[in-house]
Parts: sequence; C-alpha cells; structure tokens
Amino acid sequence: MSVIRIVAAVVLDERNHVLVVRKRGTSAFMQPGGKIEPGEEPLEALVREIREELGAGVDESSARMLGRFTAAAANEPGYVVDADLFLVSLDGVPRAAAEIEEVMWVDPHSADGVELAPLTTQTVLALARDGVS
Repeated sequence: MSVIRIVAAVVLDERNHVLVVRKRGTSAFMQPGGKIEPGEEPLEALVREIREELGAGVDESSARMLGRFTAAAANEPGYVVDADLFLVSLDGVPRAAAEIEEVMWVDPHSADGVELAPLTTQTVLALARDGVS
C-alpha cells in the first residue's frame, strides 16, 4: 500500500458537530487539511491548508494534537492516509475556497446519508462522540 502523509483538522461547533469538506470532483466529505510539504511542521501545514481551503485562520494557541492515525484514502484507491489530527479553533467563518466545493457540519451521532472518508468515519466521529475537547 502506498502512503499519503497528511495533516487534518478536527473543528467542532457549539453543538459538538464536526466540520467536514468535500473537494471538487469527489463525493466523500473529509476533514479539512492536506499534504505536508517538505520542511513543514504538521501544524504549519494545517494552518496553510485551512487558509487555502476555508479562507479562515487557525487559533494556534488552541491547537491540540489528537494523535497520528491511518485509514484508507477516500479518493485514491490503493492508498492509505497517515494523518496527524489536531483539534483546532478557527479564526473566521469557514467557507469553500480553492479546491473545496462544499463545507458542512455533521452530527457525530447521526451522520447517516452523508458519504464520509474512512478517517472521518473510523476516527474523527468517534473522537467527537467521546467528547474530545
């Protein structure tokens, strides 16, 4: 299996719903984030990706590393993602920008009917249900 090294954000609203995004030309919603560039620290990459994808900043003092997780890649068959997950607060209102087509908030207890990436389904929603904060 080929590995894609990424960083991803877990953003919760006041209802404990999870922010997910869908890239243009894809069907699965996933965490905002992306690939870590050579020489970049994971949090640096996340701040860059959030600014590009959502037009929002990250309150870096709020960032908390949740762990490193792997899951099947949603849009690249035969690949797995190796993701550093950070719980973060955004500075600004998230909106679809760059390659992002759609932004939505999902209830971690009932995301039925929404196609979600494996990392979101297997890890992020479970963290949100367990009350990560």
